[in-house]
Amino acid sequence: MIFPFISILFVGFVLGLLGGGGSILTVPILIYLFKIDVVTATAYSLFTVGSASSVGAFRNYRKNNLNLGVGINFAIPGLLGVFTSRALIVPSLPQVILSTESLQISKDNLILAVFAIMMILASYSMIFGRNVQTNQKPLSHFKLALLGFTVGVFTGFVGAGGGFILIPVLNSLAGLEIKKAIGTSLFIMSVNSLIGFLGDLLSFQPDWLLLLQLSFLTITGVLVGTYFNSKVPAKVLKKGFGVFVLSLGCWIIYNQVS
Repeated sequence: MIFPFISILFVGFVLGLLGGGGSILTVPILIYLFKIDVVTATAYSLFTVGSASSVGAFRNYRKNNLNLGVGINFAIPGLLGVFTSRALIVPSLPQVILSTESLQISKDNLILAVFAIMMILASYSMIFGRNVQTNQKPLSHFKLALLGFTVGVFTGFVGAGGGFILIPVLNSLAGLEIKKAIGTSLFIMSVNSLIGFLGDLLSFQPDWLLLLQLSFLTITGVLVGTYFNSKVPAKVLKKGFGVFVLSLGCWIIYNQVS
């Protein structure tokens, strides 16, 4: 039963190495390897991703690679979005969304389908994405806040940090150079994820021992990944990881449809 825990360690390693993307594996690992139900898995993912991202954000802050002004402006509406999603939207969904003679879509099916689509979009960004030149005219505070709220709702619904969305948004639309975009993304992910988890505490009691074990392994992975950040060709790893995420996303969709 050691392989699931090694997988969680790998999630942290990728998160520390690439600044995002690794957290997208947490939910399928918890569902398929730890045999945890979908809604609980998204909640546990929020806690582990939030804990690991906070460590990564602190390390980037010490390196002056974190723009707190932009991060707070993005995170405040973001945490409102993620809390709304976890405390109101997800609990209010019926267990059976649609039921006919030939088709039945459950709450778990819907969350996993949205998550798989997100994985495929993320993989495209990892495989074909390029660093975007910093925008000379960053978005207004209102538009940045609106984006933050939208990302927050999405993050809360699927239980992933959203780093693959945040980094290009902060780089190309908020006017941050790529290193500051990565550090600021980790700060936003930590705030959104942990606040989202607080929304879950209103409706269930987690297994704190398991959560602490998962968080310890993820944080350890982040520290190792951060160390190797400047020693490993991240572009090659990012593309390879993107292919893996694409394959996993397609498999989840196939599994849900079949």
